[in-house]
Amino acid sequence: KMAEKQEEPSNTQNGEPDNAEEGEEKKKKLKREDLPPFEIVTGERLPAIFFKFQFRNVEYSSGRNKTFLCYVVETQGKESVTSRGYLEDEHAAAHAEMAFFNTILPKCESSLRYNITWYVSSSPCVTCADRITETLKKNKNLCLTIMVGRLFMWEEPEMQAALKKMKSAGCKLRIMKPQDFEYVWQNFVEQEEGEEAKAFVPWEDIQENFQYYEEKLAEIL
Repeated sequence: KMAEKQEEPSNTQNGEPDNAEEGEEKKKKLKREDLPPFEIVTGERLPAIFFKFQFRNVEYSSGRNKTFLCYVVETQGKESVTSRGYLEDEHAAAHAEMAFFNTILPKCESSLRYNITWYVSSSPCVTCADRITETLKKNKNLCLTIMVGRLFMWEEPEMQAALKKMKSAGCKLRIMKPQDFEYVWQNFVEQEEGEEAKAFVPWEDIQENFQYYEEKLAEIL
């Protein structure tokens, strides 16, 4: 998006007549793209402010109604290929977990092995958990580990059942430890350009919250 916006003025500076209609089209397109809640945003690194807010493993997660999903996909065939990036969603449309299977990995080649690790701000909802279970059952060559910052609606029996199904389909579900947050910070968060990469600063209750969620998850599974 930024790139598009920057290109516009440079055309006029080069003395090329700026086609007014085209400009309007561009504006419309930008406007449409800026409209939440239908977009799935993908990128390589997410802004630090999003990370600090969305990934906090607090229990009271008011306002944290987006899912941020950082992924590492290791495809093992004749040669191994690793790709990484992140997805975020607006909850009115497809969730990030669904978007991953729809856009990042729409089909699994049966001759390849996929080792996938997600670092997600919170655990999947029931619908996404069911989709993950189905995908893993269909694709035996796919290994999925999900590292979550916090558990979503874990008290709901329906949610607990969905997480158990995911586990039985072979999904490894883990709560993010302080080191995992640090890993995401170093690998998936934008660092200010030209500055030394800022060290990860853990929040006060990061360790207690991790232990709290880990106990809950162990009880559920």
